[in-house]
Amino acid sequence: MKEYLRSLATASALALLATVAPAAAQSVHGHDHGSHHSAAPIKGTVNEATTAYAEANAKMHAGMDIEFSGDADVDFVRGMIAHHQGAVDMARIVLQHGKDPEIRKLAGDIIKAQEGEIAMMQEWLKKRGLQ
Repeated sequence: MKEYLRSLATASALALLATVAPAAAQSVHGHDHGSHHSAAPIKGTVNEATTAYAEANAKMHAGMDIEFSGDADVDFVRGMIAHHQGAVDMARIVLQHGKDPEIRKLAGDIIKAQEGEIAMMQEWLKKRGLQ
């Protein structure tokens, strides 16, 4: 069952990339660079930020595809590190592309909080010889 779930998560992440990358390339650059994929387009307007979000999302989901240990604490921490890193990556994208001051402040707060929590979780794993 564990291997099935890992395969399913990996396949989902790859399917997302296969769907997003060709559509994003076509929408951002006006052509598909010779891609022969029959990928569905991303819903909504595709631009540089959209492409960055899709890539960050795929990276986060791939990182959350951990090998489960059976220890709820360890599995939580390992999965949450990638999840928090995804939040940091998304916040950096909005700082690069976003304009709303309130959202930009939120993004900065998220980066600060999540990076602190990532460091705490990495240290927690290190103390247990798991990283």
